[in-house]
Amino acid sequence: MGNYNQTSTDFILLGLFPSSRTGLFLFILIGFIFLMALVGNLSMILLIFLDIRLHKPMYFLLSQLSLMDLNYISTTVPKMAYDFLFANKSISIIGCGIQSFFFLTMACAEGLLLASMAYDRYVAICFPLHYPIRISRKVCILMITGSWIMGSINSCAHTTYILSIPYCQSRSINHFFCDVTVMLTIACIDITVYEYTVFLSTTLFLLLPFIGIAFSYGRVLLAVYCMNSAEGKKKAYSTCSTHLTVVSFYYAPFVYTYLRPRFLRTPTEDKVLAVFYIILTPMLNPIIYSLRNKEVIGALRRVTQRISPMKM
Repeated sequence: MGNYNQTSTDFILLGLFPSSRTGLFLFILIGFIFLMALVGNLSMILLIFLDIRLHKPMYFLLSQLSLMDLNYISTTVPKMAYDFLFANKSISIIGCGIQSFFFLTMACAEGLLLASMAYDRYVAICFPLHYPIRISRKVCILMITGSWIMGSINSCAHTTYILSIPYCQSRSINHFFCDVTVMLTIACIDITVYEYTVFLSTTLFLLLPFIGIAFSYGRVLLAVYCMNSAEGKKKAYSTCSTHLTVVSFYYAPFVYTYLRPRFLRTPTEDKVLAVFYIILTPMLNPIIYSLRNKEVIGALRRVTQRISPMKM
């Protein structure tokens, strides 16, 4: 327990890519996905801001999702790319704490925001006449603010803990970012009690929202089944199944990673699962939630037509 180095302040991130041609190919692929996520989410934020017809609660929530995804993927991928390109895998304990804080904030806030978006769709389809009252601008702002605040508070508590505990001489983190649960494996104190708090946070901010989303979409599908319009049914079924798929891409790997006991986890599996909720989901969200939406496509045309004459 006493075998730790108090003078060393840097950790070593072992990274995601092997030093080979396969690693280079994976690096290029991840870089391409990262650029797609940046362009897609930035475009959605700007489009919703510029087009007044998208100034509705649903699209306000979507713009916040894009903002969270931008911060989310930018917290981890640039550092990972820098480490791979320059072979400098060290990160200070303060840098690790900052990265962990923003990662956990975005992770928890997005988990709550996705649940808010599912509730928005549930009210819009099942209670359309009550929608202006139940999802007013004030309610929308409260849901967004609550997501950010609760995510920040939860993140602050976990980050404060990991910055305060001693670490052993082997300060290598077998991951591509400062993941709290992986950092615990090199701690020089008993962290059994703290692991229960990780379990509790995962349940509150990820598992329960995911269950709520699945329940709300189940109710939506039941309401859709009673529709008279075959075209409306087809569209609603397609939308629900697609949304549920991308939501599962985010929640399932996350929950599976953080609810497993330590002895069942492997570094390789943790890294692969992290790619789903850190890198793939921020790229998929703009496509699934927005770019397949007719109102968004219409807004894109209007903004493009407005900009084109200005360039001429």
